[in-house]
Amino acid sequence: MKNIKKNNKKSGFKKWIGKLHLWFGLGIGFLIFIISITGSLYVFKDEIESYTLKEYIFHHEQNIDQKSVLPLSVLEKKINAQTHENYPIHWVQIPLDKTRSYQFFWYEHNESAWNYFDEYPIYKSAYVNPYTGKVLGTYDIKNGFFNIVKMIHWSYLLKESWGKYLTGIPVIIFIFMSITGIILWWPKNKAGRKQRFKFDWKNVKSWKRKNYDLHNVLGFYASVFGLIMSITGLFYAFFVVQAFIYFTFSGGSTVYPDFSKITTTAPIEERTPFTIDKISKTVQKLYPNSYAFSLDLGHPHLDDHSHPNYEVFVQHLSYSYHKSSSLIFDENSGKLLHRHDDKDKNFGEKTVAANYDIHVGEILGLPTKIIAFIGSLMIASLPITGFLIWWGRRKKSKKNNLHKHRKAIAK
Repeated sequence: MKNIKKNNKKSGFKKWIGKLHLWFGLGIGFLIFIISITGSLYVFKDEIESYTLKEYIFHHEQNIDQKSVLPLSVLEKKINAQTHENYPIHWVQIPLDKTRSYQFFWYEHNESAWNYFDEYPIYKSAYVNPYTGKVLGTYDIKNGFFNIVKMIHWSYLLKESWGKYLTGIPVIIFIFMSITGIILWWPKNKAGRKQRFKFDWKNVKSWKRKNYDLHNVLGFYASVFGLIMSITGLFYAFFVVQAFIYFTFSGGSTVYPDFSKITTTAPIEERTPFTIDKISKTVQKLYPNSYAFSLDLGHPHLDDHSHPNYEVFVQHLSYSYHKSSSLIFDENSGKLLHRHDDKDKNFGEKTVAANYDIHVGEILGLPTKIIAFIGSLMIASLPITGFLIWWGRRKKSKKNNLHKHRKAIAK
């Protein structure tokens, strides 16, 4: 009797879990499909763009060992003369590989907009030969395929500040669905386990059964990727997730390192059009083997900054952002005020820095990107196979009800 009661409780619990799993799945399935499929499309962005833009990424200048790059203030004037943009240049990415072009960016943000296309009046870059100032090519990032895919993934092309919650909430529900899915998936016995971990379709002819197995087997493996991608994705939607991750991996620290108090103190008279070049040379000297670093060029001109805490970000690896350094300079004198390298960071900082690379699969380069791509496709398949299971059962239920109705009439 006790065993019967226990089994009834278990079956009743699983029945409610199944209903919740179904209702939530029907409610957010399409949104999860959109988030997952755009995530899979974005995974190989860098590889594809490196190929399609290769004629601009490398400047092919000869005898560069005997030449010097032009000052950034001179490059700005040359770029403006060639591009005639209505907005000022915002920042520049300088590669440590001397064969690569400098990449200058235009970027403006409209806080009052409600959608992606209005929120960014311009987001564009120019690849420039730093030895001659020739613009080799421009790239409209805002209207480019991958940035549109990214912003669908991030906010459904709505305003970023609140659109991210509209993607974040379905992801929270998806985490719940992953947990309930595992509960429903959990095999009752050894015979059931064989059908949960791999496909066994030798004697299965029904497409409904194959679809059911796809949902079960892929659902189990996808839940692992789904939980990792969901948590790292929620990092960008909800501050509480950022705080929790940092708190957990820093060993209980509640205060993230803050260097904003380190500011420019030299008088403005010390600033010259070449101060920014002095900062650039310092960075290149300190990190000759890194990938690239970014300099904020200010508005409206290179020699008219307004950043008391002038921070420079150094990216050490070409395929990933998690290994980086932050430098703070006096923007008037060009003096290095503070240096925060990867070795200086606690584990919480390193985890926060690695969040993006984990989310998109860049953490270990191509192998983890392939895993992220496959994982995203598996997650994208779940709403489809789940819907087909529900639709098949719905049709079967209607058919059975119709059969019962006809029998009742016949009697």
